[in-house]
Amino acid sequence: MVAGCAAFHPLGETGGVGTPARTGSGPPRSGAGHDFSGWHEHQGSPQGGGSPKKGASFEERDHREALGRSRGGYGTKVCVIADGHGKAIGFALAPGQAHELPLAPAMLDDLPSVPLWVVADKGYASDAFRERIWDMGARPAIPAKRRDAPVACPKWAYRCRHLVENLWARLKEWRAVATRYEKTATSFLAVIHIAAAADWIKP
Repeated sequence: MVAGCAAFHPLGETGGVGTPARTGSGPPRSGAGHDFSGWHEHQGSPQGGGSPKKGASFEERDHREALGRSRGGYGTKVCVIADGHGKAIGFALAPGQAHELPLAPAMLDDLPSVPLWVVADKGYASDAFRERIWDMGARPAIPAKRRDAPVACPKWAYRCRHLVENLWARLKEWRAVATRYEKTATSFLAVIHIAAAADWIKP
């Protein structure tokens, strides 16, 4: 499985696409490619944040609606996990300044089955997270950070993380995905699900 994350910004702001977060894959099957699970991160900002509810602070509103300010601007971070064919099977939202790693375990728990491999980039490089993948019966393909000790990361498996990058490229063809127009996190996530469903039914 392949995972990744990206950032979305509101109208008038720019957003950048992050590298895929996590993927899992196994040896290729005949004619079926690899059995992969992964994430991709995308970050962007809504067109308008709106006022907080009565009695609530702007900080509480931002947390509730997955909004936050990062180096790329004020926006939302979206993580996706994809299968071995590069099709989305799960999403998670977080404020723009949040790290994607805390979102990963819950996304693993929601998988319909245990993948052979989980592939992710260095943003998910954590001994605890790799152990979590081993414990679920999969194998991690996550390269170590420069300051960390080397870990096993098969190149043939890690190359498959491009699947989630290609997925985000297709999803961001939808203007409502590339730029967050929705005020609430629920509405924005619904738009992303519609785009992902359309991607699934493409031949």
